[in-house]
Amino acid sequence: MFGLFGKKSSAVLGVDISSSSVKLLELSKHSGGRYRVDSYAVEPLPANAVVEKNITDVEAVGEVLKRVASKSRTSIKQVAVAVSGSAVITKLIQMDGGLNEFEMEDQIALEADQYIPYPLDEVAIDFEVQGASETNPDQVDVLLAACRKENVDIREDALEIAGLTTKIVDVEAYALERAYALIEPQLNSQGEELVVAIVDIGATMTTLSVLVGGVTVYTREQIFGGKQLTEEIQRRYGLSVEEAGLAKKQGGLPDDYEADVLSPFREAVVQQVARALQFFFGASQYNAVDYVVLAGGTASIQGLIEMVEEKTGTPALVANPFADMAVGSRVNASALSNDAPSLMIACGLAMRSFD
Repeated sequence: MFGLFGKKSSAVLGVDISSSSVKLLELSKHSGGRYRVDSYAVEPLPANAVVEKNITDVEAVGEVLKRVASKSRTSIKQVAVAVSGSAVITKLIQMDGGLNEFEMEDQIALEADQYIPYPLDEVAIDFEVQGASETNPDQVDVLLAACRKENVDIREDALEIAGLTTKIVDVEAYALERAYALIEPQLNSQGEELVVAIVDIGATMTTLSVLVGGVTVYTREQIFGGKQLTEEIQRRYGLSVEEAGLAKKQGGLPDDYEADVLSPFREAVVQQVARALQFFFGASQYNAVDYVVLAGGTASIQGLIEMVEEKTGTPALVANPFADMAVGSRVNASALSNDAPSLMIACGLAMRSFD
């Protein structure tokens, strides 16, 4: 068994290893239950160190993790990290409600090959009791999750290089769901169960998660991301990857940038969002969502939110899980605010400190 859900834990750092950067976040909780951001840092990864959420260069990722931990000035060494949803198989099973945790673990180990299509020595398995079964009061619903061991091991190896210890391995979709609880109060729900689409646009992957009443009912990944804009800036203006990435963030590009480069990219993002939603409508009983929440580094591009609202006919907002949080003295509040949309997964992981 491995710590996919993790047991009750002391403070952990939320560490999100994406394909373009490593993001680290440390939260604490204070009187009245209010969260505070105690430290955070973001460091870019070298090209191709992580490809489509798979770590391909463990040494390079380890070195960046070392830098990000030192930059954040945190003293915590235990980490919650995530694997992508596509790397995990989940299944809801029913078990006898009278079993204790150890008995459940033994039974799952005996029966796991019924549920998992991989050789059992290649997978890490964990489970979490969800509550009483609706169909049989003597049974409980148990969420079983399995992930190839190599996906877990390589993250542990990279963290070890940085002098950090893996305490929890979570799933990105569940981390996002946890962070969404901080976004929900910003939406006008009037008490009803909202259907909310979170579109997380990373460097190379866009992930749609649809939540109903705060619970994930659908996720889908597609290859598309902010890297396409960086590459277009490079190509058009003859810049290096680093220069293009910086110019994208800080401005200072020629006058034709807005019309010839940024505008077509915004159109492409809006098309991707609309397309992802169409896939969801086609695969579910829903034909509309109440809100679209944009997350990821691309979410804060100027004018994007208005275009998404116009194209989808749905209210939209940029994710900021820190809107109601206090900020510690070590944290640059304006940098945190700029990075907020891309810190949803790191935030959901850091919230594991308070399970």
